[in-house]
Amino acid sequence: MAVRVATVAFEGIEARPVDVQVQISNGNVAFSVVGLGDKAVGESRERVRSALIASGLAMPARRVTVNLAPADMPKEGSHYDLPIALAIMAAIGAIPSDALGGFTVLGELALDGSITAVAGCLPAAVAANARGHGLICPAACGAEAAWASSEIEIIAPRSLIQLANHFKGSQVLSRPAPAVRGIGPAQPDLRDIKGQESAKRALEIAAAGGHHLLMNGPPGSGKSMLAARLPSILPPLSPRELLEVSMIMSVAGALSGGELTDRRPFRAPHHSASMAALVGGGIHARPGEASLAHHGVLFLDELPEFSMQTLDSLRQPIETGEVAISRANHRAVYPARFQLVAAMNPCRCGHATDPGYACKRQPKDRCIAQYQAKLSGPLLDRFDLSIEVPAVSASDLMLPPAVEGSAQVAERVARARDIQRRRFADIGLPHVATNSAAPAPVIETIAAPDAAGQKLIRDAAERMRLTARGFHRVLKLARTLADLDESAEVRRIHIAEALSYRGQSGGAAEAA
Repeated sequence: MAVRVATVAFEGIEARPVDVQVQISNGNVAFSVVGLGDKAVGESRERVRSALIASGLAMPARRVTVNLAPADMPKEGSHYDLPIALAIMAAIGAIPSDALGGFTVLGELALDGSITAVAGCLPAAVAANARGHGLICPAACGAEAAWASSEIEIIAPRSLIQLANHFKGSQVLSRPAPAVRGIGPAQPDLRDIKGQESAKRALEIAAAGGHHLLMNGPPGSGKSMLAARLPSILPPLSPRELLEVSMIMSVAGALSGGELTDRRPFRAPHHSASMAALVGGGIHARPGEASLAHHGVLFLDELPEFSMQTLDSLRQPIETGEVAISRANHRAVYPARFQLVAAMNPCRCGHATDPGYACKRQPKDRCIAQYQAKLSGPLLDRFDLSIEVPAVSASDLMLPPAVEGSAQVAERVARARDIQRRRFADIGLPHVATNSAAPAPVIETIAAPDAAGQKLIRDAAERMRLTARGFHRVLKLARTLADLDESAEVRRIHIAEALSYRGQSGGAAEAA
């Protein structure tokens, strides 16, 4: 007779049901695991054997066959250790055979019989709750799994012995409580920025509508400081967004202690990052920085220093909001609805735009064109705002701190986002939270400008040679400007300001 224990296999952030079947039969002494498992699954034989021995149990001197069904689905990871061990324990009578019937199980075993943390407990708990199952997971992951539902039964033991005693009734394991990350250090404040009022205005607009922002300026002008202060003016994650972000972090193994926070992610990979690191991939198709920045900010400093192929791999996620990683026998889809913020110098030396500066290598125009040629036109076309960040003068640095800081700007951003959220909910698009994520047909309706605005954008589209994407991004930006003004109508002044942020991108594309 075969003993069955339910577990999961991960495809992106989705947990697919897997049936662990164990049969102990007569024949030569052997322990085999079948079902298209990777090397970590194959090595589970030694971990399970050592953990059982350390717990006072011995592997039966018979043939033990473990099947992971469905057999044609690839299985990856070490979280199959615990379900295999529990199925063997049930088969030899160490625990009641019917005790595991209503549970989904995952966990890695140490050689001393303790159960160690694994990635993906939150998606596994959500999937188990959907199937009407409880969850058995490591104690280190219990606080994370408890967020899935207040009604799901969760058993989070520290060792096999604890779990066996729980099923026998000699020890009762309490349900873990959800963990909330404490208030961390204060975020950098916009009040720290001296001068750069136009750049602060662009940052506020980008935050209000979730728009992509490109900052171009000489070294030391404050581009990285501005980007680092963007999270301080963004609203906290909504419950739905918090769950999506936490599931990605769980699959990536990045939830420290299972603690969740409503702060939006801010990811700033180094320019040496590979394509797999940025958009996801690798042997096990793990989420990349683009997915880890879901519902948050992806900041790319020194943008032209990234490889061209790596940067162009972001073009599809920017449009679709997800990353699809395909392999010969495996496909994973990760959400990637991020806000792209990038910073760059105008040229290799960084001072080509300084007044009176003469490049010693070659003419300034050629130096700028060669450096910016590393960025493709289609990528630049996806930035809603492209601004020049000039150098800060000594007189600006000697000024006292600004009166207005992140708190005041965050209030205006929150009001604008509330307007957008209500608008999209009223027209049947509750999954759309910002103007930047609105479909083109919708934005044509909600951002239709007045007569003067229509004439302006028509003339500007011909003069600036706007693409269809660029045209719709101007409308999205104008709609955000109107929301910041709490105006129901998009007026000519909003179109004019939106076009002013578009001009720099077009010039960069022509130089490239």
